[in-house]
Amino acid sequence: MATAAKEATDKQEQENQQTEKEFKELVNMSASELKKWLDTDESKSVGQKKDDAKESTGHESGRKIIEILDKKKKDYDEDDYDQMHRTISYIKRHMAQKPKETEGSNWAYSLKNWGHDPNKK
Repeated sequence: MATAAKEATDKQEQENQQTEKEFKELVNMSASELKKWLDTDESKSVGQKKDDAKESTGHESGRKIIEILDKKKKDYDEDDYDQMHRTISYIKRHMAQKPKETEGSNWAYSLKNWGHDPNKK
């Protein structure tokens, strides 16, 4: 029984490491860049809002991403890994829908809310 628990823990650790790696590859904005971006009108102008929410899902995620970027790896919890998964999925999905014109587009603004600047070199 102890071996099965150890294997499950090892598997979870490997999944977490892979998640961190992908998250760091896709989130190409620093916490300070993202904070600055989230304060702009452009950032607030895009995204879907749940029911009567004042903030879009992407904007809310941006704030959570900043929290993750500001944390030390050893302090990550299950919620952080869940947010990393959502972020990776969103960025990958959204990148596949790239329009012809990206500069100043809602597409680019939305990606930036999720910590990915598609125009960053």
